Amino acid sequence: MTKGNPFMLLLTFSLPLFAGNLFQQVYSMVDTVIVGRFVGVDALAALGAVNGFSFMVVGFAQGLGCGFAVLVSQCYGARDYDRMRRAYAMSILASVVTGIIVSVLFFAFSMPLLEAVRTPSNIIGMANDYISIIYIGLLASIFYNLFSSILRAVGDSRSPLLFLLISSVLNVVLDLFFVLVIPLACAGVAIATILSQAISAVISYFYIKKKLPLFRFRKGDFRLDLNLVKILMKIGLPGAVQFSVCALGVIIVQIAINDFGSDIVAAYSIGTKIETIMSQMFTALGMAISTFAGQNLGAGDYGRIRQGFRSCFALIVIWSAISYVLSLFITEPLAYIFIDAETASQTVIDNAIIYVDVVIKFFIPLGMIFLFRTGCQGLGSGAIPMISSITELAARAIAAFTLPIWFGYLGVCYASPAAWICAAVILPFCYLVQMKGIKKKLKIKA
Repeated sequence: MTKGNPFMLLLTFSLPLFAGNLFQQVYSMVDTVIVGRFVGVDALAALGAVNGFSFMVVGFAQGLGCGFAVLVSQCYGARDYDRMRRAYAMSILASVVTGIIVSVLFFAFSMPLLEAVRTPSNIIGMANDYISIIYIGLLASIFYNLFSSILRAVGDSRSPLLFLLISSVLNVVLDLFFVLVIPLACAGVAIATILSQAISAVISYFYIKKKLPLFRFRKGDFRLDLNLVKILMKIGLPGAVQFSVCALGVIIVQIAINDFGSDIVAAYSIGTKIETIMSQMFTALGMAISTFAGQNLGAGDYGRIRQGFRSCFALIVIWSAISYVLSLFITEPLAYIFIDAETASQTVIDNAIIYVDVVIKFFIPLGMIFLFRTGCQGLGSGAIPMISSITELAARAIAAFTLPIWFGYLGVCYASPAAWICAAVILPFCYLVQMKGIKKKLKIKA
């Protein structure tokens, strides 16, 4: 990442990540499709009702892994391999402790949280079955994301894709087994998801151990280094929390959606799945710019960091245009994949299409969030992602509880775009302030 054309580097690095992210979405998408078609619309609504809670813990795992890998990326760019290896060891220890604490807390309050957000009574039992198992298996998700982030930190975006391919196939097979052979309904798809992620995490760990000699542990690497742990937590924990804060915003919207009944909950669930699929390129570009920024900061190349951010923004604009055109042709066919058209209400499909039609028009501000939030994190900032997440949360909460009063379901659809715009407005200024500090630290003259 420290040599070559930034635009092409970010593009070629992002494409395998994009493919990998799509396969990762297969986990939740297959769950939704199988449950919707073989269990029923109520079960589909149950998965939709816990989407925010699932995003909260999975996002926590992603943010933690990406944050820990930032230090690894910076050490790799600076060629400080001893510190890089110790940072990797401390990341594993910190992941175990943090993961257990978060898993126990969320599991203990699973049902009270679902009751607090007014989950419809006809689906709350199935919703709790699913999300409780996701909480129990949080360590599997944390370690999969940590090891994948470590690989990306040193420029390998292809191996995580291969592991995801394997995991996705396993997830499909296990989903069908736990729903059709052993009829566990929502609990079954949760078990399949956790098992698939655990297998992917194990494969990733042994691949790193075998193929990357720089990461082979030496005596003393796991000796507790509180200073290193402090640095890792300073970067990783805000990244993890900011994902969880964003998820809290999703949960707030879910409260508004729950009041419309299970059909609208199912429609919203389908719509957000389609939105997530379409926005995966932004996730990939965010991972790419984080690695690019971290390595070039380690190399002390200020000008190249700026070039990377400009190139990434151009790619965001291009993908936003492509996504809008694609949505005109694929939204309805995708919506019908999730449910049995012969038995489901047309209301579910129509409202899923309405949601996608609204949010797709606001993809540029969404892309900007991924660019600046993860890019600034790659430059070592934990505060900037947190500031943007809190802004996004506040805007989404205000929109979710005011717009539906005047516009009904359509008002709920505009809650996320309102949050994206508010966060996207402040992030470029935060980035400029951070770059000014980096420029001063590197002692670059104006």
